[in-house]
Amino acid sequence: MPAITAEQVSDLVQSVVVDRGFDLEDVVVSSSSGRTDVTVVVDRDGGSDLDVLADLSREISDVLDEEPSIADAAYVLEVTSPGVDRPLTLDRHWRRARGRKVTVDLAAVDDSPARRLTGRIGPVEDGRVRLIVNERGRLRSTDVDLAAVTRAIVEVDFSRPSAAELQMCGLGADEIARRRTDD
Repeated sequence: MPAITAEQVSDLVQSVVVDRGFDLEDVVVSSSSGRTDVTVVVDRDGGSDLDVLADLSREISDVLDEEPSIADAAYVLEVTSPGVDRPLTLDRHWRRARGRKVTVDLAAVDDSPARRLTGRIGPVEDGRVRLIVNERGRLRSTDVDLAAVTRAIVEVDFSRPSAAELQMCGLGADEIARRRTDD
C-alpha cells in the first residue's frame, strides 16, 4: 500500500478548507510503529472554536476516506489551529496575531546591525508591521519592514497589557475589554 503524503492530503483537502473560510497553513504526515498520523493545520481571521474544527475534521475525514489510495490506509487525523510557537511568515499571520507579544529578529540592513525587538503587534500595512514596545511603562511604536524579519515568534505572555498599549496596536474597544479580562 502506498504511503500517504502531505502533498497528496493538501491537494485533497484544500478546497474543503477554503470553502469553510480557512487557510490551509500546513499538512504534516508522520509514521511510526505502523501508524500514520495526519495533521492538518488551519487558520482564519477571528480564529475558530472546537466545534467548528470538529465539523471541519469530519469533512476532511470524509474526503480522505473517499480517496481510493487512502481509503484503506490506517491513519489518525488531527485538524488543529496553529500553536503560539508558529513562526510568523506571512502578512495574514501578523494580522491575526495583532495585539500579541512577539520577539522579532531583524537582519542587518545598510548601516543598521542585526537586532532583536520585543513588542506587541500593531497594524500590518504595505509590507510593514508596527510594533508597540513597552519600556518600563513608556510606550513607543516602531515600524518594521517585514522583508527584514529573519524570525518572528509569538511569545507566551502572562502579563496583562494596558488598554493604551492594546489601543496603539489598533484593537477596538470590545477586543481590548475581552483581552483585558480573558487573557
